Amino acid sequence: MLLIALFIATFFLAYCNGANDNFKGVATLFGSQTTNYKKAIGWATSTTFAGSVFSIFLAETLVKSFSGKGLVPDEIANGTDFHLAVAIAAGLTVILATLTGFPISTTHGLTGALVGAGLVAIGTQVNFTALQKSFLMPLLLSPMIAIILGALIYALSRYLRVYLGIQKEWCICAGQIQQIIPIPQPDAANILKCITTADVAVDSLDKCTQRYRGNFLQIPSQKLVDVCHFMSAGIVSFARGLNDTPKIVSLMLVGQSISVQWGSLAVGLGMAIGGLLNAKKVAETMSKKLTAMNTGQGLSANLVTGFLVIAASRYRLPVSTTHVSVGSIFGVGLISKKANVRVFYQILLSWMLTLPIAAAISGCAYWVLHR
Repeated sequence: MLLIALFIATFFLAYCNGANDNFKGVATLFGSQTTNYKKAIGWATSTTFAGSVFSIFLAETLVKSFSGKGLVPDEIANGTDFHLAVAIAAGLTVILATLTGFPISTTHGLTGALVGAGLVAIGTQVNFTALQKSFLMPLLLSPMIAIILGALIYALSRYLRVYLGIQKEWCICAGQIQQIIPIPQPDAANILKCITTADVAVDSLDKCTQRYRGNFLQIPSQKLVDVCHFMSAGIVSFARGLNDTPKIVSLMLVGQSISVQWGSLAVGLGMAIGGLLNAKKVAETMSKKLTAMNTGQGLSANLVTGFLVIAASRYRLPVSTTHVSVGSIFGVGLISKKANVRVFYQILLSWMLTLPIAAAISGCAYWVLHR
């Protein structure tokens, strides 16, 4: 019975992960108006699922890292009730953030849940040294590195654009709008009349799209940037599926009740469904509220995110895609002077609350299950 409950709780966690995380790889596509929300989430879903499938072959160490082994004794880490408490706590923490529109880290939620259940199980005997080395340091350093690299890469790309003579241009949007105006009458009454007037918008972020003019290697600059932007967004989403799937699958692998292969497919499916059904609020925060951006700025941020997440998978570090994605976008926004510092501080606060909330829920769940 507990194994069935564990599978359901882990699938729910995968759903919550997809709802909160899937759009982060394509946030810059939507934010820069390169494509619309529907196409962006479709691209994110397909590439993330591909990463989930591919993770079967490359991420055995992350499965071990997030099973709780090394943090608590093996007899506790192998318990179904321990894994169930962690899955419930991480899922509830992530879905709470999703419903309020905050992009948080599932990795951070899992870490907090492991600590909470571990504290209830064995008290202060939790291996905090392993926690600091394997979990907390990568989680704390990754957003800082992403901010610095995002700022540097965008500054370098902007210098190269100017050096190569690639200029920006704004479209002029012309159209018609209808207005209802009152027409005074002699008997003090008014007649409402609908009239059509011309409407022209120049240099307006909500009505016009900034584009690049000129060629690079005989290829139109804007077309080249758009293709690279889509490819980089796909790489980020693929890397996220590659990095996050093993962390969630590890919760299912109790007593070899399910194989890594089938577990990865189930988690990938849950992540896909969650992203398709429940990603809109986080998408608005990442794409619209954190900073305004054009396609070149979005491309710079995605290149940094993709590089850091893939490097983390290669060197087997539990880095959060959320932290590096938000960090790189914010770093680009600092250079372009369009970053919304207030929104960034709110996101930072949600990150600080993630671990204690997940720990509290996990501790309570483990106490109930272990009675």
